[in-house]
Amino acid sequence: MSRSHMQSLGDSQPVLVDAVRSPFGKSGGLYVNTRADDIMVRVLRGLLERNPRLSPSLIDDVAIAAATQTGDQGMNLGRSASLLAGIPNSVPGYSVDRWCAGAMTSVTTLASAIAAGAYDVAVAGGVEHMGNHPIGDGVDPNPRFLAEKLVDQDALAMGSTAERLHDKFPHLTKERADKYALSSQQKTAAAYEKGEIQKDLIPVAVRNIELGYGIATVDEPPRPTTTMEGLAGLKTPFRAAGRVTAGNSSGINDGATAAIIARLEKQKNSDSL
Repeated sequence: MSRSHMQSLGDSQPVLVDAVRSPFGKSGGLYVNTRADDIMVRVLRGLLERNPRLSPSLIDDVAIAAATQTGDQGMNLGRSASLLAGIPNSVPGYSVDRWCAGAMTSVTTLASAIAAGAYDVAVAGGVEHMGNHPIGDGVDPNPRFLAEKLVDQDALAMGSTAERLHDKFPHLTKERADKYALSSQQKTAAAYEKGEIQKDLIPVAVRNIELGYGIATVDEPPRPTTTMEGLAGLKTPFRAAGRVTAGNSSGINDGATAAIIARLEKQKNSDSL
């Protein structure tokens, strides 16, 4: 590869064009009767509908993350969800399985491909349906992990891991965690009040066996009436007199995200996509 060609690859700057997500639901809540891939498909369609100037045939690749790739989160979501969303079958797709930060890895991997000059436009995203696929669902860990003490027996219990992090960083007290949780609830409520969150939410059709069909338009987990007193009184299920509660830890949720990443074309007078 010539030096001039290598320089041209370095000039390919990836930029975030647009990003959307579904409303997030609690595990066993909003999306209890909705497939994970259907949530992902609706978000992909919503993303493309918001960007009509982008022809789906111009997409170079699609990467979709999911932690437990089985059932309705299996069958290579990057490919299958793309086809169901109406993206041409000429566009390839793949899945990312990283258990944490999977959708972020989808973004950084495709952005790196754009930076390398391999792609011009790509779609990255992720979906989790913890209601259908709780962490560790269906896995069969190799006995060596425990026999050789490569991990602790409660490695799949994220709450236990969080308690150990509190042990490692004692300045992160329960009160400090509760204050952070309260601040997060307050910021979320303020953002909803200003309409800052709703603009990037893609409504998703949901079905309730008792109530019939409906539309998910807002996040289900937030609790805007949260107080420090309420947080202080919650149980610590992962350790007696522990610090991790349902109020100061991340929820077990269902939802999907998607984003368009593209190469920034450098022009003499202006920069444009």
